Amino acid sequence: MGQRVGYQRVSTLDQNTARQLDGIKLDKVFTDKASGKDAKRPELARAIDYVRESDTLVVHSMDRLARNLEDLRRIVRELTGQGVRVEFVKESLTFTGEDSPMNTLLLSMLGAVAEFERSMILERQREGIAIAKAAGKYKGRKAALTGERVAELRMRLAQGESVTSLAKEFGISRQTVYNYAA
Repeated sequence: MGQRVGYQRVSTLDQNTARQLDGIKLDKVFTDKASGKDAKRPELARAIDYVRESDTLVVHSMDRLARNLEDLRRIVRELTGQGVRVEFVKESLTFTGEDSPMNTLLLSMLGAVAEFERSMILERQREGIAIAKAAGKYKGRKAALTGERVAELRMRLAQGESVTSLAKEFGISRQTVYNYAA
């Protein structure tokens, strides 16, 4: 019998993972504070690298592992292919790689619901922002650079300095440099 490894995820830094995996005996726990929109999360990667054949990855619910059906199915398939069991507490489902057609159906259906829920959240967010903008209450986020710094950035770009070095120096992403250049 291998280790029981927990994986928890909340979407923002101020959210709490206390309700996830509460009271479940685990040998090790990995926690991400990041969106589930894709599988590029540092602690998820560490958890996947950590688990070995005969271990069990325990996750509170499917939507904590992934909000994208393709990612959910791929992660479960890859883990079970390595001999790792994947257990979802809330759904009372465990995947071993030798799963019944019903388990596979439930994984797909519940994963699709999580993906749908995420798209509904984004739609409501867009609608709320549009209403706030129309009412003059939404100003967007604060600009990364002052007008003076933008002028300096553009001048140095025009002189041929690299986007990467300017991004580092100004403390912004390369994409933000391109946005200011446009």
